[in-house]
Amino acid sequence: MTRLIVGPFNRVEGDLELTLDIEEGRVAEARVATTLYRGFEQILAGRPAADALVVAPRICGICSLSQSMAAAAVLRAVGGIRPPPNGELAANIAHAAENIADHLSHFYLFFMPDFARASYAGESWFPEVEARFKAVSGAAALEALPARARLLHVMGLIAGKWPHSLAIQPGGVTRALDLGEKMRLLAILSDFRAFLEKVLFAAPLEQVAALETPEQLSAFSQGQGDFAAFLRLAADLGLDRLGGVALPLISFGAYHAGEGALFPSGLYDPRAGAEKPLPVKAIREDVAFSFLHENSSDPALAVTLPDADRANGYSWAKAPRLSGEPAETGAVARQAVAGDPLIRALIAQGGGTNVYARVAARVIEIARLAIAAEGWARALRLNESFCEHGPEPVDGAGVGLVEAARGALGHWLSVERGNILRYQIVAPTTWNFSPRDANGVPGPLEQALVGVETGAAGAKAPAIQHVVRSFDPCMVCTAH
Repeated sequence: MTRLIVGPFNRVEGDLELTLDIEEGRVAEARVATTLYRGFEQILAGRPAADALVVAPRICGICSLSQSMAAAAVLRAVGGIRPPPNGELAANIAHAAENIADHLSHFYLFFMPDFARASYAGESWFPEVEARFKAVSGAAALEALPARARLLHVMGLIAGKWPHSLAIQPGGVTRALDLGEKMRLLAILSDFRAFLEKVLFAAPLEQVAALETPEQLSAFSQGQGDFAAFLRLAADLGLDRLGGVALPLISFGAYHAGEGALFPSGLYDPRAGAEKPLPVKAIREDVAFSFLHENSSDPALAVTLPDADRANGYSWAKAPRLSGEPAETGAVARQAVAGDPLIRALIAQGGGTNVYARVAARVIEIARLAIAAEGWARALRLNESFCEHGPEPVDGAGVGLVEAARGALGHWLSVERGNILRYQIVAPTTWNFSPRDANGVPGPLEQALVGVETGAAGAKAPAIQHVVRSFDPCMVCTAH
């Protein structure tokens, strides 16, 4: 047996390291380590409850608004404020813009450049893919990055700035839009639609959103556009057979408006093909292999304290578990829970999630979110309130659950005499990149890496990169 250390990874937010045991050219066992501790939960303790709206978004510069949404949601749960319809719609638009931008970054900057590695130079498709997707010099990024930047102008209109905006509040958004700004908002979304329909999909968004079967997706791969290029590469390299894992898929629900949500909360178990309500109270965090002090495993009662000398520790991340099991989260989980027939069919074909299904779900979600954002913008009623105000919470506890681009994000808060007694954050990458638990059960990525072929390339094997990046690590969130 050979042991490989893989890391640090480039094009990753934060620090990630893998320890891989290799037998006969394949990964026999994997350990995923978050190598940084940041201590945001200790920074929040003792502060006025509303400070969470200032501090929590600074956990991450990529999913900053998602952290804002979770902080606002948990303060709303404690204080009992309900945003007006405009507040929900405007927050949805801003949140969708951030998540779409994250999906674009993942596809164009983090995932696709790995196909332009020299290890693929012998493939017939390599020259075209290298010219299109190579990091820094590829033509695709030169088109995608300006489109992403224009989309994020939505943040200027609704949130004032990005990242680390203070516009998202428990009662809605702080800034009301006028008619001219609504028209600018619609123009930005229209301009972004044009980019998607010309460059990413080379097809109307509604056509992409209507894909329902693997056969339809295969037919779509014969068209133009960067997504079709990915689908062809995935078929050629067998990405549907890479990085497979069959675990419960969870979504905390996203984009609430009125009495419903665009993507509902829930649990989908690919092993049984069954959809269930999400048992939030069954969420626990295990620290058996973490550099953290042992205390309550219930996020509502836990205190995160470092213990760098922990005997079995190999990661600064906790190990979230749902009813005692690891669970996967992300766009593939979000769409499976929402009942999307295409994503469920891809999962069924693969016997669980895999690299192909994870990336396809993220890209297709771009189309669905862009369509939804246009509808939310048109639904804004400019003569009505965008925010309700109420007293800050004095005593109580609550949970704020949202969906970041990478998946389920939860904030647990306890307030005593107006100050934060406890604050606990369970981020999407914490779920997916968790270490082993007390029963020795590996986390989702640790399981997905088992069986991956490394061959003579060893630590530089592109398959390792594909599996890791299909989960899209954001290690600064994982380290709180």
